[in-house]
Amino acid sequence: MKLPIVAYGDPVLRKKTEEIDEDYPKLKETIANMFETMYAANGVGIAAPQVGLPIRLFVIDASPFGEDDEDGPGDPTAKDFKRVFINPILVEESGKKWAFSEGCLSIPHINEEVMRPENVIINYLDENFQEQEEELTGLAARVVQHEYDHIEGKLFIDKLSPLKKAMLKGKLDNISKGQVRVSYKMSFPLMKKGR
Repeated sequence: MKLPIVAYGDPVLRKKTEEIDEDYPKLKETIANMFETMYAANGVGIAAPQVGLPIRLFVIDASPFGEDDEDGPGDPTAKDFKRVFINPILVEESGKKWAFSEGCLSIPHINEEVMRPENVIINYLDENFQEQEEELTGLAARVVQHEYDHIEGKLFIDKLSPLKKAMLKGKLDNISKGQVRVSYKMSFPLMKKGR
């Protein structure tokens, strides 16, 4: 089932999330719904807060970044990179920081260059609650860092300069008020309050 994606301005996007265990209600269904929601919105990752759940869970399918296109060859680190991350811990970020234009399903129509380290080591539980630890690089590492920020209550726009954030303020305000057109279902915080 496609879930509404929570828009910028909703407090759930700024909460540090809670760990879950195997008894979390309807976990498999939640994971399946998150993938379906992400695919319907043409995303490569989505975190639980983006569907209104303050839990430490995100899903990624970065495969589109691994495909060749008119701009050239895809990133091999992203090819076949589909994962479920439960209670992840970012163990280490390392390497040179590099810029990449990031966007977010909760902040539609805004893409900005964000600097992030090129490598990460992440420890997590998979959908079967098996412990995993992976060392990632390139776009796979970047998507993990972006989604990990979500479960820490952070957004990619937090990494922008104060000037850039000030320039985006009007657009961000419009998103929180529901004054944005998207091809997927969204939940807008200020519309909930009847403003």
